[in-house]
Amino acid sequence: MEPRPNRDDQTPSTRLPHPETSRSWAKMYPLDSLFTGIASIASINGAMSDIIGTLAAIGMAIGPPLIYVDQAYNIIKRKDSSGFSTDVCGVIIIANVTRVFFWLGNRFETPLLVQSLLLILSQLLLLSLCLHYRPHPSGESDPTTYAPLSPMFDADPEAETETEGEYEARSHQRDESNSGFLQRPPVPTLRGASARLGMLGKERPMNFWQWEGFGSYLEFLAGMIVVLGVLQVIFGRWMWYIDALGFVALTIESTLPIPQFISNWKRKSCYGFRSTTLAGWLFGDIYKTGYFFLRHAPIQFKVTAIMTVCWDVV
Repeated sequence: MEPRPNRDDQTPSTRLPHPETSRSWAKMYPLDSLFTGIASIASINGAMSDIIGTLAAIGMAIGPPLIYVDQAYNIIKRKDSSGFSTDVCGVIIIANVTRVFFWLGNRFETPLLVQSLLLILSQLLLLSLCLHYRPHPSGESDPTTYAPLSPMFDADPEAETETEGEYEARSHQRDESNSGFLQRPPVPTLRGASARLGMLGKERPMNFWQWEGFGSYLEFLAGMIVVLGVLQVIFGRWMWYIDALGFVALTIESTLPIPQFISNWKRKSCYGFRSTTLAGWLFGDIYKTGYFFLRHAPIQFKVTAIMTVCWDVV
């Protein structure tokens, strides 16, 4: 039996610390308190990150629909929807209906789905306002022959002249109603088939998105939902179809400013289109671009956001 080694023969590295030394070390370096503080700071930072993320998600969901509140209020106030292209409503509605079916195959973030649903509802409401307050037929004049700052013509075709005081008073009222923006050109609504001319100056096949009744738009959307539902049942199991559906939806959405741009160019005026809507497009799309990259959204969202920002700048 081997003798037990003497305690004094142990090296310093193997010698156990004295209890008094351990207590002194703990007093000098309160590691438990330090670790507790670090954990508290980390928990606070985590809570702040959660709050910021929640606020960003709420802003992403409800921000885009709120952009059009001022445009709708302006239409109701003026009782005139001329100047705002209803094709903008069409682009948003069709793109977001398609995006909802994209979500069925690729479950992106819930705030983006809520955003799509709110945009569909808000644009249907805005479309109904545009149809309700569209100008009544008043002549066969060509609106593109007038300059943006030309005076508004009288609705009565027999009224040929007016006094200087009447003209100045009417010009002052027009400036106040338009908040210093470009004045309204004489844009009468054309009669008959000419009233349904598209933004490119020719009638569209089946008068697409130029129907007179709101029910026609609802019938089209119902048919579109049925077709997309059937395609989802048939091809929804394949990712190539889901990815293609996402690119189609978000490519359509990226063309959002184009109809309004063409409408302003054809009318040679920005009357009726609120500058707040344009500002909302620009800042909203910049916000969405950052959100998509930070939240690692699908590539379709990132590409669309970049394209939309470019169109807003143009």
